[in-house]
Amino acid sequence: MRTSVGRGRVYRRCGCRNAQHHQLGAHCPHLVTDSEHGTWSFAIDVPTPDRRRTTVRRGGFATQDTAEQALGRFLEGEAGGYNADPNQTVAAYLSQWLEAKALVLKPTTMARYRDYVRNDLIPAFGTLKLDQLAHRHISAYVTRQVTAGRGRTTLYRSLATLSSALGDAVRQHRLPHNPASPPVLRRPPAPERRIWTAEEAARFLAHCHQADPEMADLFEFLIGTGMRKGEALGLHWNDVHLTEGVLYVRCTLSAINNNRLVITTPKTRSSRGWVAISPRVATALRHHARTTPRTRGDPDDPFTGLVFCRPDGRPLGPHHVLDRLHQLSKEAGVPRITVHDLRHLAATITITAGVPLTVVSKTLRHSTLSTTANIYSHLTRQAAREAVDTIDHTLTEAEKASHETGHKAWLRPPRDHIHRLGEVVRRLRYPVPPAFSAAASRPQTGRATTLRPPRLRTHERPSSHG
Repeated sequence: MRTSVGRGRVYRRCGCRNAQHHQLGAHCPHLVTDSEHGTWSFAIDVPTPDRRRTTVRRGGFATQDTAEQALGRFLEGEAGGYNADPNQTVAAYLSQWLEAKALVLKPTTMARYRDYVRNDLIPAFGTLKLDQLAHRHISAYVTRQVTAGRGRTTLYRSLATLSSALGDAVRQHRLPHNPASPPVLRRPPAPERRIWTAEEAARFLAHCHQADPEMADLFEFLIGTGMRKGEALGLHWNDVHLTEGVLYVRCTLSAINNNRLVITTPKTRSSRGWVAISPRVATALRHHARTTPRTRGDPDDPFTGLVFCRPDGRPLGPHHVLDRLHQLSKEAGVPRITVHDLRHLAATITITAGVPLTVVSKTLRHSTLSTTANIYSHLTRQAAREAVDTIDHTLTEAEKASHETGHKAWLRPPRDHIHRLGEVVRRLRYPVPPAFSAAASRPQTGRATTLRPPRLRTHERPSSHG
């Protein structure tokens, strides 16, 4: 039985064989007499770059409607430019997804995605059909990994990569929903950071200027500007304007697989901007310009003209900077931190000094103010103490004022303000006679004013029997 559905055809076939052991396929006589014999398939001719006809056949569907729906999805995928093959495996889809993402993602991001896909996701789900991948498969995978002692942070990032890939499949109408959403594993909490105090930072910088002046200029620059490590290592002299007191962030240095250095774009769109130069940072840059010779290289080489580089002009590796930071921190007797913690130090110092959070956010070039608030507001212990002390002081002063006013109000007779108001109204309506006022001694000019005696109260009026 064959039916035509626009482009393509749907038919039923089976695996029966004749006496010569040849498969009967769609010609089996049982297909006519038994409606439940065999399974349904579809076939469609698709064009190829070499203009040859290629027929795609997919089978194993239980009903005719299921086969027609699969054919319809295949045609929609062909029209939309993506693969909607019902037999497509998770491994094939993830490989195609990586190829498409390589055109829009940074090399460092692609390296992480590639590692997660090839080392984790394809070995776990690669043999499954994409349409068969379900939430239970992902949940079972997470349970196995956690039981085996896998790190939760790495596992979470791996699942986030899978969710991103399946989310693209949903947006392309390749899948009806994302099996990885909601996530099986929650985002692990960030570890508590140890941030230097201003005294520890000053001690560290003083030691660096004696032990390693060139690295001291880099650390002065990182603390004084709050720039990211890659942005500082990728800074070129052409983007530094000391006379105007400003520099421009146009690129960043990244390490792919911790060994290959590349120049890429900044982290976010808001990261690409300008940064003010303080006098202390300007001094460090001028010192670095005098002590570090500028090598002439290929103008087309992206590493030519770097501010912080090796003596031969090649870029400084991020791991080299981290190793020097750890070594100098140990010599200076300050806690061990990472290079990115210097950015946290810059934010902490400014927040502690009372700089508004909006200004701190713009200085650090965060995309949103909430990013700054979520990352740095809890790092400032002194600001937190000042906040709670302010609450304590305000409540205490309000309690004292309330106690004093409440005590006076308790001693005052009730409804006393009503009697006072009535007295004021009576004085306005019936002024005091001239004989009883100081104004009586002044000469009267103009028209004479007839004065009426004050109106007596009810209990002051004389009795008729008196």
